[in-house]
Amino acid sequence: MNAQVADLQQARSSLTKIIAAIDRKMRNGFVTTFDRVNENFRQIFSTLFPGGNGYLEMTDPDDPSQTGIEVIAQPRGKRVTKMSLLSGGERSLTALGLLFAVYRTRTVPFYVLDEVEAALDDSNLDRLLDAIDVLRQTTQLIVISHQRRTMEKADVLYGVSMQADGVSHVVSQRLDRSAGGTVAK
Repeated sequence: MNAQVADLQQARSSLTKIIAAIDRKMRNGFVTTFDRVNENFRQIFSTLFPGGNGYLEMTDPDDPSQTGIEVIAQPRGKRVTKMSLLSGGERSLTALGLLFAVYRTRTVPFYVLDEVEAALDDSNLDRLLDAIDVLRQTTQLIVISHQRRTMEKADVLYGVSMQADGVSHVVSQRLDRSAGGTVAK
C-alpha cells in the first residue's frame, strides 16, 4: 500500500511539473504573439490614421491566461477614452487595422473581406485601399464590394446575375493594368 501511495505521489509531482511547463510555454507563446500583433497594429494604425496612435493593452498583464485585451485608438487630434466615441468609419478602420495586424502575424493563402469598406468615407476608403494593396503583396484577397473605387483596384472582377429562367450566372472579367490604365480583357 505504501509503495502505491508513493507511486501516486510521484505521478502527481510529475504531472504538476508537466502542467507548469505547458502553462509556461503557453504564456510565453501568448505574450510573444501579443507583442507581434501589437507592433503590427501600431504600424498599421499609423498608416491608416497618419499622426494617430493605436496600440493594444492587456487588462491583466500579470496573468496573461486570464487577461482581456483593450484596443487603444486615438486618431490625430482626438483624445478618445472609449472606442464607442469614435465615428463608425473610425471604428471600422480601427477594427480592420487590428485584423490586418493579426493577418500579418499569422499569414494564410487568402482572405475574404465582405463589404468591409461600407462605413468608410472617401478619405478613409483611400487609406483602406492602400492597406489592402500592401496586404495583397503577401497573400490573395477576395473582396466582396459594391464600391466602384474598390473594384477598380481588383485584378479580376466576378459578378452574379440572375438569368430570365431563374438560374444564376457568374460573370468574370480580368483587368489588365500593364498599359498604365485599367483595361478589361
